Amino acid sequence: MFKRVLIANRGEIALRVIRACRELGIETVAVFSEADRGAAYLELADLSICIGSARSSDSYLKVDRIISACEICGVDAVHPGYGFLSENAHFADVCKSCNYEFIGPTAEAMSLLGDKNSARAIAIKAGVECVPGSDGLIKSESDAIRFADKVGFPVLIKASAGGGGRGMRVAKDRDQLATAINQASQEAQNAFGNGAIYLEKYIELPRHVEVQIIADNFGNVVHLWERDCSMQRRHQKLIEESPAPKLKQQTRESMCDAAVKLIKTAGYTNAGTVEFLVDADERFYFIEMNARIQVEHPVTEFITGIDLIKAQILVAAGEQLPFKQSDIKQTGHAIECRINAEDPEHNFRPCPGKIEKLIIPGGFGVRFDSHVYAGYTVSPTYDSMVGKLIVHQPTRKEAINSMRRCLRELVVEGIKTSVPLQQKIIESNEFQSGKFDTLFIERKFMKK
Repeated sequence: MFKRVLIANRGEIALRVIRACRELGIETVAVFSEADRGAAYLELADLSICIGSARSSDSYLKVDRIISACEICGVDAVHPGYGFLSENAHFADVCKSCNYEFIGPTAEAMSLLGDKNSARAIAIKAGVECVPGSDGLIKSESDAIRFADKVGFPVLIKASAGGGGRGMRVAKDRDQLATAINQASQEAQNAFGNGAIYLEKYIELPRHVEVQIIADNFGNVVHLWERDCSMQRRHQKLIEESPAPKLKQQTRESMCDAAVKLIKTAGYTNAGTVEFLVDADERFYFIEMNARIQVEHPVTEFITGIDLIKAQILVAAGEQLPFKQSDIKQTGHAIECRINAEDPEHNFRPCPGKIEKLIIPGGFGVRFDSHVYAGYTVSPTYDSMVGKLIVHQPTRKEAINSMRRCLRELVVEGIKTSVPLQQKIIESNEFQSGKFDTLFIERKFMKK
Protein backbone atom coordinates (compact mmCIF):
# COMPACT_ATOMS: atom_id res chain seq x y z
CA MET A 1 0.00 0.00 0.00
CA PHE A 2 1.11 3.55 -0.68
CA LYS A 3 2.60 5.60 2.13
CA ARG A 4 1.97 9.05 0.62
CA VAL A 5 -0.28 10.23 -2.23
CA LEU A 6 -0.21 13.59 -4.01
CA ILE A 7 -3.58 14.93 -5.16
CA ALA A 8 -3.18 16.77 -8.45
CA ASN A 9 -6.44 18.66 -8.11
CA ARG A 10 -8.35 21.12 -5.94
CA GLY A 11 -11.61 21.77 -4.14
CA GLU A 12 -14.25 19.15 -3.48
CA ILE A 13 -12.50 16.21 -5.14
CA ALA A 14 -9.19 16.98 -3.40
CA LEU A 15 -10.99 16.90 -0.06
CA ARG A 16 -12.74 13.65 -1.03
CA VAL A 17 -9.41 11.96 -1.82
CA ILE A 18 -7.78 13.30 1.37
CA ARG A 19 -10.53 11.71 3.45
CA ALA A 20 -10.33 8.36 1.66
CA CYS A 21 -6.54 8.25 2.05
CA ARG A 22 -6.74 9.12 5.73
CA GLU A 23 -9.12 6.20 6.33
CA LEU A 24 -6.67 3.91 4.53
CA GLY A 25 -3.77 5.17 6.64
CA ILE A 26 -2.13 6.99 3.72
CA GLU A 27 -0.52 10.41 4.06
CA THR A 28 -1.55 13.08 1.55
CA VAL A 29 0.03 16.02 -0.24
CA ALA A 30 -2.29 18.74 -1.50
CA VAL A 31 -1.09 21.05 -4.26
CA PHE A 32 -2.63 24.49 -4.60
CA SER A 33 -2.51 27.63 -6.71
CA GLU A 34 -2.22 31.13 -5.32
CA ALA A 35 -5.99 31.48 -5.78
CA ASP A 36 -6.53 28.54 -3.41
CA ARG A 37 -3.96 29.56 -0.81
CA GLY A 38 -5.56 29.34 2.61
CA ALA A 39 -8.37 26.98 1.53
CA ALA A 40 -9.62 25.09 4.59
CA TYR A 41 -9.22 21.59 3.10
CA LEU A 42 -5.47 22.14 2.74
CA GLU A 43 -5.17 21.93 6.51
CA LEU A 44 -6.45 18.34 6.41
CA ALA A 45 -3.60 17.19 4.18
CA ASP A 46 -0.33 16.13 5.79
CA LEU A 47 1.58 18.46 3.47
CA SER A 48 0.58 21.20 1.05
CA ILE A 49 2.63 22.93 -1.60
CA CYS A 50 2.01 25.86 -3.96
CA ILE A 51 2.50 25.05 -7.63
CA GLY A 52 1.80 28.38 -9.30
CA SER A 53 -0.49 31.31 -9.94
CA ALA A 54 -4.27 31.30 -10.23
CA ARG A 55 -4.45 30.39 -13.90
CA SER A 56 -4.85 26.63 -14.42
CA SER A 57 -2.25 26.72 -17.18
CA ASP A 58 0.27 27.99 -14.64
CA SER A 59 -0.63 25.56 -11.85
CA TYR A 60 -3.04 22.62 -12.00
CA LEU A 61 -2.22 21.94 -15.67
CA LYS A 62 1.53 22.36 -15.20
CA VAL A 63 2.94 18.82 -15.39
CA ASP A 64 6.52 19.74 -14.51
CA ARG A 65 5.48 21.60 -11.35
CA ILE A 66 3.30 18.74 -10.15
CA ILE A 67 6.15 16.27 -10.72
CA SER A 68 8.51 18.60 -8.86
CA ALA A 69 6.04 18.62 -5.95
CA CYS A 70 6.08 14.81 -6.02
CA GLU A 71 9.87 14.82 -5.78
CA ILE A 72 10.00 17.40 -3.00
CA CYS A 73 7.34 15.64 -0.92
CA GLY A 74 8.46 12.05 -1.52
CA VAL A 75 5.18 10.53 -2.68
CA ASP A 76 4.45 7.05 -4.00
CA ALA A 77 1.43 7.85 -6.15
CA VAL A 78 -0.66 10.60 -7.74
CA HIS A 79 -4.45 10.85 -7.74
CA PRO A 80 -5.62 13.16 -10.55
CA GLY A 81 -9.26 13.58 -9.44
CA TYR A 82 -11.48 14.76 -12.30
CA GLY A 83 -10.90 17.58 -14.77
CA PHE A 84 -7.48 19.22 -15.21
CA LEU A 85 -4.94 16.44 -16.01
CA SER A 86 -7.15 13.49 -15.08
CA GLU A 87 -7.51 12.30 -18.70
CA ASN A 88 -4.13 13.46 -19.93
CA ALA A 89 -2.23 10.39 -21.15
CA HIS A 90 1.05 12.31 -21.25
CA PHE A 91 0.70 13.16 -17.56
CA ALA A 92 -0.06 9.54 -16.67
CA ASP A 93 2.97 8.43 -18.68
CA VAL A 94 5.25 11.00 -17.02
CA CYS A 95 4.09 9.90 -13.57
CA LYS A 96 4.87 6.29 -14.43
CA SER A 97 8.27 7.11 -15.92
CA CYS A 98 9.16 8.99 -12.72
CA ASN A 99 8.11 5.97 -10.63
CA TYR A 100 4.94 7.52 -9.24
CA GLU A 101 1.91 5.28 -9.54
CA PHE A 102 -0.91 7.00 -11.42
CA ILE A 103 -4.22 6.25 -9.68
CA GLY A 104 -6.18 5.73 -12.86
CA PRO A 105 -5.88 3.82 -16.14
CA THR A 106 -2.63 3.31 -18.01
CA ALA A 107 -1.55 6.00 -20.45
CA GLU A 108 -2.10 3.53 -23.30
CA ALA A 109 -5.67 2.70 -22.31
CA MET A 110 -6.39 6.38 -21.66
CA SER A 111 -5.17 7.31 -25.14
CA LEU A 112 -7.28 4.63 -26.77
CA LEU A 113 -10.50 5.36 -24.92
CA GLY A 114 -10.00 9.08 -24.27
CA ASP A 115 -10.02 9.70 -28.01
CA LYS A 116 -13.63 9.32 -29.12
CA ASN A 117 -12.69 8.12 -32.59
CA SER A 118 -10.47 5.24 -31.41
CA ALA A 119 -12.94 4.45 -28.60
CA ARG A 120 -15.62 3.87 -31.24
CA ALA A 121 -13.32 1.42 -33.00
CA ILE A 122 -12.78 -0.52 -29.77
CA ALA A 123 -16.52 -0.58 -29.09
CA ILE A 124 -17.20 -1.96 -32.55
CA LYS A 125 -14.52 -4.62 -32.01
CA ALA A 126 -16.22 -5.55 -28.71
CA GLY A 127 -19.57 -5.90 -30.44
CA VAL A 128 -21.05 -2.84 -28.73
CA GLU A 129 -23.39 -0.83 -30.94
CA CYS A 130 -22.37 2.77 -31.61
CA VAL A 131 -24.28 5.73 -32.93
CA PRO A 132 -23.78 5.65 -36.73
CA GLY A 133 -20.69 7.77 -37.28
CA SER A 134 -18.16 8.87 -39.86
CA ASP A 135 -15.45 6.46 -40.88
CA GLY A 136 -12.65 8.19 -39.02
CA LEU A 137 -11.99 11.90 -38.64
CA ILE A 138 -13.53 14.47 -40.95
CA LYS A 139 -10.86 15.96 -43.21
CA SER A 140 -12.98 18.24 -45.38
CA GLU A 141 -16.41 19.73 -45.80
CA SER A 142 -17.09 17.35 -48.68
CA ASP A 143 -16.41 14.37 -46.37
CA ALA A 144 -18.95 15.78 -43.94
CA ILE A 145 -21.56 16.34 -46.65
CA ARG A 146 -21.18 12.77 -47.95
CA PHE A 147 -21.68 11.34 -44.45
CA ALA A 148 -24.65 13.59 -43.67
CA ASP A 149 -26.35 12.73 -46.96
CA LYS A 150 -25.83 9.04 -46.23
CA VAL A 151 -27.33 8.95 -42.72
CA GLY A 152 -29.64 11.95 -43.04
CA PHE A 153 -29.81 15.22 -41.10
CA PRO A 154 -29.55 16.25 -38.33
CA VAL A 155 -25.95 15.26 -37.57
CA LEU A 156 -23.79 15.87 -34.52
CA ILE A 157 -20.28 17.28 -34.89
CA LYS A 158 -18.02 16.11 -32.04
CA ALA A 159 -14.46 16.86 -31.00
CA SER A 160 -12.32 13.73 -31.01
CA ALA A 161 -10.60 14.89 -27.80
CA GLY A 162 -12.05 16.32 -24.62
CA GLY A 163 -15.54 16.34 -23.19
CA GLY A 164 -17.96 18.34 -21.09
CA GLY A 165 -19.96 19.35 -24.14
CA ARG A 166 -17.15 21.43 -25.63
CA GLY A 167 -16.49 20.93 -29.33
CA MET A 168 -20.04 19.73 -30.02
CA ARG A 169 -22.53 21.23 -32.49
CA VAL A 170 -25.71 20.07 -34.20
CA ALA A 171 -26.29 20.74 -37.90
CA LYS A 172 -29.88 20.42 -39.10
CA ASP A 173 -29.12 20.88 -42.81
CA ARG A 174 -26.34 21.50 -45.33
CA ASP A 175 -26.46 25.25 -44.76
CA GLN A 176 -25.55 24.81 -41.06
CA LEU A 177 -22.94 22.09 -41.56
CA ALA A 178 -19.85 24.11 -42.55
CA THR A 179 -20.39 26.72 -39.84
CA ALA A 180 -21.00 24.06 -37.18
CA ILE A 181 -17.84 22.17 -38.17
CA ASN A 182 -15.69 25.31 -37.97
CA GLN A 183 -17.17 26.30 -34.60
CA ALA A 184 -16.74 22.83 -33.09
CA SER A 185 -13.19 22.45 -34.36
CA GLN A 186 -12.11 25.90 -33.14
CA GLU A 187 -13.68 25.37 -29.71
CA ALA A 188 -11.97 21.99 -29.40
CA GLN A 189 -8.63 23.46 -30.45
CA ASN A 190 -8.92 26.20 -27.83
CA ALA A 191 -10.05 23.85 -25.07
CA PHE A 192 -7.96 20.72 -25.74
CA GLY A 193 -5.25 21.73 -28.19
CA ASN A 194 -6.78 19.31 -30.71
CA GLY A 195 -9.29 20.48 -33.30
CA ALA A 196 -9.96 17.06 -34.84
CA ILE A 197 -13.66 16.29 -35.27
CA TYR A 198 -15.90 13.47 -36.47
CA LEU A 199 -19.62 13.19 -37.22
CA GLU A 200 -22.44 11.10 -35.80
CA LYS A 201 -26.07 10.68 -36.65
CA TYR A 202 -27.97 12.89 -34.20
CA ILE A 203 -30.30 10.80 -32.03
CA GLU A 204 -33.47 12.80 -31.41
CA LEU A 205 -34.70 13.19 -27.81
CA PRO A 206 -32.42 10.55 -26.26
CA ARG A 207 -31.66 9.76 -22.65
CA HIS A 208 -28.06 9.84 -21.46
CA VAL A 209 -27.23 6.80 -19.35
CA GLU A 210 -23.74 5.88 -18.16
CA VAL A 211 -22.31 2.73 -16.59
CA GLN A 212 -19.73 2.87 -13.79
CA ILE A 213 -17.01 0.24 -14.07
CA ILE A 214 -13.86 -0.68 -12.20
CA ALA A 215 -11.19 -3.17 -13.21
CA ASP A 216 -8.09 -4.49 -11.47
CA ASN A 217 -4.76 -5.68 -12.86
CA PHE A 218 -5.76 -9.35 -12.63
CA GLY A 219 -8.40 -9.33 -15.35
CA ASN A 220 -11.35 -8.72 -13.05
CA VAL A 221 -13.85 -6.24 -14.45
CA VAL A 222 -17.17 -5.35 -12.81
CA HIS A 223 -19.88 -2.80 -13.41
CA LEU A 224 -21.52 -0.90 -10.57
CA TRP A 225 -24.76 -0.36 -12.47
CA GLU A 226 -25.90 2.75 -14.26
CA ARG A 227 -26.66 6.43 -13.68
CA ASP A 228 -29.13 8.54 -15.63
CA CYS A 229 -27.64 11.98 -16.36
CA SER A 230 -30.17 13.22 -18.90
CA MET A 231 -30.94 16.31 -16.82
CA GLN A 232 -28.38 18.59 -18.44
CA ARG A 233 -28.12 21.91 -20.20
CA ARG A 234 -25.77 22.36 -23.13
CA HIS A 235 -24.28 18.96 -22.31
CA GLN A 236 -23.47 20.04 -18.73
CA LYS A 237 -25.05 17.70 -16.17
CA LEU A 238 -27.19 19.22 -13.42
CA ILE A 239 -28.95 16.22 -11.85
CA GLU A 240 -27.98 12.54 -11.85
CA GLU A 241 -29.72 9.52 -10.41
CA SER A 242 -29.58 5.75 -10.09
CA PRO A 243 -31.28 3.47 -10.95
CA ALA A 244 -32.26 5.11 -14.24
CA PRO A 245 -36.05 5.63 -14.12
CA LYS A 246 -38.39 4.00 -16.65
CA LEU A 247 -35.64 1.69 -17.93
CA LYS A 248 -36.47 -1.97 -18.44
CA GLN A 249 -34.38 -4.33 -16.35
CA GLN A 250 -33.35 -6.25 -19.46
CA THR A 251 -32.07 -3.03 -21.06
CA ARG A 252 -30.25 -2.09 -17.85
CA GLU A 253 -28.47 -5.44 -17.64
CA SER A 254 -27.63 -5.54 -21.36
CA MET A 255 -26.12 -2.05 -21.21
CA CYS A 256 -24.01 -2.90 -18.17
CA ASP A 257 -22.81 -6.13 -19.81
CA ALA A 258 -21.87 -4.16 -22.94
CA ALA A 259 -19.80 -1.76 -20.84
CA VAL A 260 -17.88 -4.65 -19.29
CA LYS A 261 -17.20 -6.17 -22.73
CA LEU A 262 -15.81 -2.87 -23.99
CA ILE A 263 -13.53 -2.46 -20.96
CA LYS A 264 -12.19 -6.01 -21.29
CA THR A 265 -11.53 -5.50 -25.00
CA ALA A 266 -9.60 -2.30 -24.27
CA GLY A 267 -7.53 -3.85 -21.45
CA TYR A 268 -8.61 -0.99 -19.21
CA THR A 269 -7.87 -0.86 -15.48
CA ASN A 270 -9.07 1.28 -12.55
CA ALA A 271 -12.32 3.28 -12.50
CA GLY A 272 -14.10 4.69 -15.53
CA THR A 273 -17.50 5.37 -17.01
CA VAL A 274 -18.96 4.08 -20.26
CA GLU A 275 -21.55 6.45 -21.69
CA PHE A 276 -24.57 5.59 -23.83
CA LEU A 277 -27.49 7.28 -25.53
CA VAL A 278 -30.81 5.48 -25.20
CA ASP A 279 -33.53 6.12 -27.77
CA ALA A 280 -37.31 5.95 -27.40
CA ASP A 281 -37.28 2.21 -28.18
CA GLU A 282 -34.59 1.58 -25.52
CA ARG A 283 -31.93 0.80 -28.10
CA PHE A 284 -28.66 1.99 -26.61
CA TYR A 285 -25.57 3.27 -28.39
CA PHE A 286 -22.05 3.76 -27.06
CA ILE A 287 -20.91 7.38 -27.36
CA GLU A 288 -17.74 7.78 -25.26
CA MET A 289 -15.64 6.68 -22.33
CA ASN A 290 -14.58 8.83 -19.37
CA ALA A 291 -11.23 7.46 -18.25
CA ARG A 292 -11.39 8.85 -14.70
CA ILE A 293 -13.58 9.12 -11.64
CA GLN A 294 -16.61 11.32 -12.33
CA VAL A 295 -18.25 14.15 -10.43
CA GLU A 296 -21.38 12.03 -9.88
CA HIS A 297 -19.64 8.98 -8.39
CA PRO A 298 -21.39 9.42 -4.97
CA VAL A 299 -24.67 8.33 -6.60
CA THR A 300 -23.10 4.95 -7.34
CA GLU A 301 -21.48 4.78 -3.91
CA PHE A 302 -24.88 5.21 -2.26
CA ILE A 303 -26.69 2.52 -4.24
CA THR A 304 -23.86 -0.05 -4.10
CA GLY A 305 -22.22 0.71 -0.73
CA ILE A 306 -18.78 0.72 -2.42
CA ASP A 307 -16.28 3.54 -1.84
CA LEU A 308 -15.02 4.19 -5.36
CA ILE A 309 -12.08 6.38 -4.35
CA LYS A 310 -10.77 3.72 -1.99
CA ALA A 311 -11.32 1.09 -4.68
CA GLN A 312 -9.28 3.20 -7.12
CA ILE A 313 -6.41 3.43 -4.66
CA LEU A 314 -6.45 -0.29 -3.86
CA VAL A 315 -6.40 -1.24 -7.55
CA ALA A 316 -3.55 1.18 -8.28
CA ALA A 317 -1.61 -0.33 -5.35
CA GLY A 318 -1.80 -3.72 -7.07
CA GLU A 319 -4.57 -5.32 -5.05
CA GLN A 320 -7.39 -7.43 -6.45
CA LEU A 321 -10.95 -6.16 -6.32
CA PRO A 322 -12.44 -7.33 -3.01
CA PHE A 323 -15.82 -8.03 -4.62
CA LYS A 324 -17.20 -9.83 -7.67
CA GLN A 325 -20.11 -8.96 -9.93
CA SER A 326 -22.64 -11.03 -8.02
CA ASP A 327 -21.82 -9.05 -4.85
CA ILE A 328 -22.87 -5.71 -6.35
CA LYS A 329 -26.55 -4.91 -5.88
CA GLN A 330 -28.57 -1.78 -6.53
CA THR A 331 -30.11 -0.83 -3.21
CA GLY A 332 -32.60 2.01 -2.97
CA HIS A 333 -32.50 5.15 -5.11
CA ALA A 334 -29.99 8.01 -5.14
CA ILE A 335 -30.19 11.50 -6.67
CA GLU A 336 -27.45 14.12 -6.93
CA CYS A 337 -27.83 17.85 -7.63
CA ARG A 338 -24.71 19.77 -8.65
CA ILE A 339 -24.84 23.12 -6.87
CA ASN A 340 -23.18 25.64 -9.17
CA ALA A 341 -22.32 29.30 -8.60
CA GLU A 342 -24.28 30.58 -11.57
CA ASP A 343 -27.47 32.48 -12.32
CA PRO A 344 -30.05 30.39 -14.23
CA GLU A 345 -32.19 33.49 -14.75
CA HIS A 346 -29.45 35.16 -16.76
CA ASN A 347 -28.26 32.42 -19.11
CA PHE A 348 -26.33 30.61 -16.37
CA ARG A 349 -23.95 33.52 -15.91
CA PRO A 350 -21.09 32.59 -13.53
CA CYS A 351 -21.51 34.15 -10.08
CA PRO A 352 -18.18 34.13 -8.26
CA GLY A 353 -17.93 35.92 -4.95
CA LYS A 354 -17.95 35.51 -1.20
CA ILE A 355 -20.36 33.10 0.45
CA GLU A 356 -21.83 35.15 3.30
CA LYS A 357 -23.95 32.40 4.83
CA LEU A 358 -24.05 28.63 4.36
CA ILE A 359 -26.53 26.17 5.88
CA ILE A 360 -26.03 22.57 4.82
CA PRO A 361 -28.98 20.14 4.95
CA GLY A 362 -28.71 16.84 6.81
CA GLY A 363 -30.81 13.91 7.91
CA PHE A 364 -31.08 10.25 7.01
CA GLY A 365 -29.47 9.39 3.68
CA VAL A 366 -28.18 12.91 2.97
CA ARG A 367 -24.64 13.81 1.86
CA PHE A 368 -23.13 17.14 0.85
CA ASP A 369 -19.71 16.91 -0.80
CA SER A 370 -18.10 20.34 -0.80
CA HIS A 371 -15.02 22.27 0.24
CA VAL A 372 -16.78 25.62 0.74
CA TYR A 373 -17.85 27.34 3.96
CA ALA A 374 -19.31 30.64 5.13
CA GLY A 375 -16.69 33.25 4.28
CA TYR A 376 -15.25 31.24 1.37
CA THR A 377 -14.75 33.17 -1.87
CA VAL A 378 -15.73 31.31 -5.05
CA SER A 379 -13.03 32.11 -7.61
CA PRO A 380 -13.91 33.14 -11.15
CA THR A 381 -10.87 31.18 -12.34
CA TYR A 382 -12.18 27.64 -11.93
CA ASP A 383 -15.29 25.51 -12.42
CA SER A 384 -18.42 27.02 -10.90
CA MET A 385 -19.45 23.95 -8.86
CA VAL A 386 -19.54 24.67 -5.14
CA GLY A 387 -20.90 21.36 -3.96
CA LYS A 388 -22.88 18.19 -4.63
CA LEU A 389 -26.07 17.44 -2.74
CA ILE A 390 -26.84 13.72 -2.73
CA VAL A 391 -29.75 11.83 -1.18
CA HIS A 392 -30.37 8.09 -0.86
CA GLN A 393 -33.72 6.58 0.07
CA PRO A 394 -35.48 3.21 -0.34
CA THR A 395 -37.56 4.35 -3.35
CA ARG A 396 -37.38 7.00 -6.06
CA LYS A 397 -40.45 8.76 -4.68
CA GLU A 398 -38.84 8.97 -1.24
CA ALA A 399 -35.57 10.18 -2.78
CA ILE A 400 -37.43 12.95 -4.65
CA ASN A 401 -39.17 14.01 -1.44
CA SER A 402 -35.86 14.02 0.40
CA MET A 403 -34.16 16.09 -2.32
CA ARG A 404 -37.08 18.52 -2.36
CA ARG A 405 -36.69 19.03 1.39
CA CYS A 406 -32.90 19.34 1.21
CA LEU A 407 -32.97 21.93 -1.56
CA ARG A 408 -35.31 24.03 0.60
CA GLU A 409 -32.97 23.68 3.59
CA LEU A 410 -29.79 24.52 1.67
CA VAL A 411 -28.86 28.17 2.13
CA VAL A 412 -26.05 29.78 0.12
CA GLU A 413 -26.12 33.56 0.54
CA GLY A 414 -23.83 36.07 -1.16
CA ILE A 415 -23.85 34.43 -4.59
CA LYS A 416 -26.44 33.11 -7.02
CA THR A 417 -26.69 29.33 -7.39
CA SER A 418 -28.46 26.73 -9.51
CA VAL A 419 -30.72 25.73 -6.59
CA PRO A 420 -33.88 27.60 -7.75
CA LEU A 421 -33.75 25.86 -11.13
CA GLN A 422 -33.13 22.47 -9.56
CA GLN A 423 -36.14 22.98 -7.31
CA LYS A 424 -38.28 23.62 -10.39
CA ILE A 425 -36.91 20.53 -12.12
CA ILE A 426 -37.54 18.29 -9.11
CA GLU A 427 -41.10 19.63 -8.84
CA SER A 428 -41.87 19.14 -12.54
CA ASN A 429 -44.26 16.40 -13.65
CA GLU A 430 -41.74 15.22 -16.21
CA PHE A 431 -39.01 14.60 -13.66
CA GLN A 432 -41.33 12.98 -11.15
CA SER A 433 -42.75 10.66 -13.81
CA GLY A 434 -39.27 9.79 -15.10
CA LYS A 435 -40.29 10.75 -18.64
CA PHE A 436 -37.61 13.15 -19.89
CA ASP A 437 -34.69 13.43 -22.31
CA THR A 438 -31.44 15.35 -22.63
CA LEU A 439 -33.16 18.46 -24.05
CA PHE A 440 -35.86 18.69 -21.37
CA ILE A 441 -34.19 21.52 -19.41
CA GLU A 442 -33.46 23.54 -22.55
CA ARG A 443 -37.04 23.17 -23.80
CA LYS A 444 -38.78 24.00 -20.52
CA PHE A 445 -36.49 26.24 -18.49
CA MET A 446 -34.04 28.03 -20.77
CA LYS A 447 -34.80 31.27 -22.55
CA LYS A 448 -34.79 31.14 -26.31
